[in-house]
Amino acid sequence: MNSTVVDHEIIIVGAGFSGIGTAIALRKAGFDDFVMIDEADGVGGTWHWNTYPGIAVDIPSFSYQYSFEQRPNWSRVYAPGRELKAYAEYCVQKYGLRPRIRFSTTISRADFDDALHLWRVRTSDGDELTCRYLIGATGVLTRPKLPEIPGAERFRGITMHTARWDHGVDLRGKRVGIIGTGASAIQVIPEIASEVSELVVFQRTPIWCLPRPDAPMPSAARTLMRLPGGQLLTRWLSQAFVEITFPLAAHYYKVLPMSKVGERTGLAHLRDQVEDPEVRAKLTPEYALGCKRPSFSNDYLKTFNRENVTLETDPITEITASGLRTTSAHHQVDVLIMATGFKVMESGNMPTFDLHGSKGIRLEDWWDTRRLQAYEGVSVPGFPNFFTIIGPYGYNGASYFTLIEMQTTHILRLLRQARRRAATRIEVTQEANDRYFQEMLSRRGTQVFWQDSCALANSYYFDKNGDVPLRAMSTPEAAWRAAHFSLTDYSFEKAGRRRTADTPATRATAS
Repeated sequence: MNSTVVDHEIIIVGAGFSGIGTAIALRKAGFDDFVMIDEADGVGGTWHWNTYPGIAVDIPSFSYQYSFEQRPNWSRVYAPGRELKAYAEYCVQKYGLRPRIRFSTTISRADFDDALHLWRVRTSDGDELTCRYLIGATGVLTRPKLPEIPGAERFRGITMHTARWDHGVDLRGKRVGIIGTGASAIQVIPEIASEVSELVVFQRTPIWCLPRPDAPMPSAARTLMRLPGGQLLTRWLSQAFVEITFPLAAHYYKVLPMSKVGERTGLAHLRDQVEDPEVRAKLTPEYALGCKRPSFSNDYLKTFNRENVTLETDPITEITASGLRTTSAHHQVDVLIMATGFKVMESGNMPTFDLHGSKGIRLEDWWDTRRLQAYEGVSVPGFPNFFTIIGPYGYNGASYFTLIEMQTTHILRLLRQARRRAATRIEVTQEANDRYFQEMLSRRGTQVFWQDSCALANSYYFDKNGDVPLRAMSTPEAAWRAAHFSLTDYSFEKAGRRRTADTPATRATAS
């Protein structure tokens, strides 16, 4: 088989915003031979799968969009989910991506061919596709995580996860139990509390809930965004707000006072919203702001003032045929809602398919042995021609759209260099990867995650090794590095050249 014969130069795994943004960037840069593959039957990723009542973005809409495709007509400061789904559809249509998307197809395995410098990608329906480059753009908020509670199979009522909401279920007059008090639960609970007969909220760890500066989009803001420079101004103001509320607060906890200000704001919001002092105490976090991603809501906390809403903080011991049993009581429910989040930094989600790199090494095994790591969150040594948008130590906590644009900048610099050199194999060097990983570990001292109180947070940021694979830096620094990392941190090799110990792959000389 000739090394240049591939089905596509590039396969993008995922048709959510990461995949869409990657595809748009490739087309703009002149890389037109690509296909996008997604297991869903529509675009949008998170915003395709998640349709529960009250779903909305948790950062201002001005930041939750591509910088090159800013929408001036969001209905609210925090856009509802249906508008984000529509935005995904709009971008796909505008940039002509739909013919390049293969829907309802799950990638089950990918193997790198060392001899031919290509990926062999297998789908669940038995097809094999080949590509030169493979880009993982599957996101992290798509695969539901179900709690491991004894007796789940015995429950005779209706069970559903927030990420797979069944709109055919009528909750009016029902006894409902909801497990979890994270970002999804904070949006669902106020929406359904007024229509159910009883609502029991099972809380393991309280979440920091801050006031949400949300409102219908003011006409003045709409007008401003249509004026020259108006979109830029509103975006920069929004970006500054996002940067202050998480990246700076979390990564520079010991040197900047933002988290302390946020904690005071959160506690004041809690006092204003919750009437019962005992309930208020149960809703008060005992960990520092930032150990888990905080949420913003003007309705969640005051929902616990309702007579039909119960906050249960005792541990669940089992699920019974008619409800849930805790260490102190049995709660009968007709509908059980799992607001238990997603598989994030876990096996089966990073990546979502079985990936085997050079010499057959499996990526999950590589990470199990060496801990989660990736150079600038994009590349892993031993896995040539594979790049990821949301890899370990890539995301710093800002808008995912900011991350998408930074990582595609990084990837395009590599693809352009390979094209200039007629190279067919791109691989980050072990030395560069090790240097970056050690740099990330060395920055832990200023992060909030390593404060003693974070041990009480039960945060999904912590992986099974006890690491927090978030990018420990501000967004401006991360963006600068994406555009200026040294290309000598990668090796570039031409097909047909046999690598030996005496003839290493060449490195780029340009940066």
